[in-house]
Amino acid sequence: MNWFGMIPSVLMIVSPILITACGGMISERSGVVNIALEGLMGIGAFAAAAFHVLNETALGGASVWAALLIGAIAGMVMSLILAYAAISLNADQTVAGTGINLLTNGITIFMAQILFSMDRTEPFKMGMKTMGNTGIYPTAIIALVVVLTCWFVLYKLPFGLRLRACGEHPSAAASVGVKVIRTRYIAVLASGFLGGLAGGCLVLTETIQYTSNTINGAGFIALAAVSFGRWKPLGVSLSSLLFGTAVAFSIYVVNIPSLKALLPTEVFSMLPYIITLVALVVFSGKNYAPLASGKPYEKGAS
Repeated sequence: MNWFGMIPSVLMIVSPILITACGGMISERSGVVNIALEGLMGIGAFAAAAFHVLNETALGGASVWAALLIGAIAGMVMSLILAYAAISLNADQTVAGTGINLLTNGITIFMAQILFSMDRTEPFKMGMKTMGNTGIYPTAIIALVVVLTCWFVLYKLPFGLRLRACGEHPSAAASVGVKVIRTRYIAVLASGFLGGLAGGCLVLTETIQYTSNTINGAGFIALAAVSFGRWKPLGVSLSSLLFGTAVAFSIYVVNIPSLKALLPTEVFSMLPYIITLVALVVFSGKNYAPLASGKPYEKGAS
């Protein structure tokens, strides 16, 4: 088995997870737990795939990039529902996020029935092209730009300081003039934008159409990467790399005859989720989460 040959596949799988995890990190650093990452990826993947199917003949190669933008916008629009429920209505953030996951699953299937008369999109002729002969997709560059941008915004700009303050001590932040509600809205919408973008990246590189199984838990793996990465860009990047590599390995390992004969292929399919759970259990010591993460903010509350 050529382990170096896995690198393009690893980067292909890691990129959507990392992009989504960065969005989840931004949202949680502002104080809003975004359980809806799976659903945001799903709506972004559907929007991107549907747009690409309907426009690839007319737009050619530009259709892929336009589809990514459409997917990102779709994720951002869907995240507005979560933001309104969690921030304006002070709803339980976990329940609201779970509701978004269920809602997006129904919406994508319903829209697919309207547009394509089936529970999935039609296959597109060609997805995103790799860069030269490397076998590496541009989504790896997109993921790198996203994580560097998140680091710069969080730690080098005044807005990042205000955002982190909203996730730690929102009342104290409000006392010095920080608009907590607006900041949290921006963070959740940014999370939705990145989740939708990641969904588009996934569907245009890893498959040829959107189905209800396209995301297949990638959003929940990204959510775990945020926690395992201690809500920091470097940690989130490394944890996304770990979990993404586990997914890639679970695909490649079935090509090893000795292991394939030893265990059923379903065992290898479970591997990424087992590694995710084990990593969270082993390293779940001190709570590094923002102090106000998951807690609604009420004006005037101490």
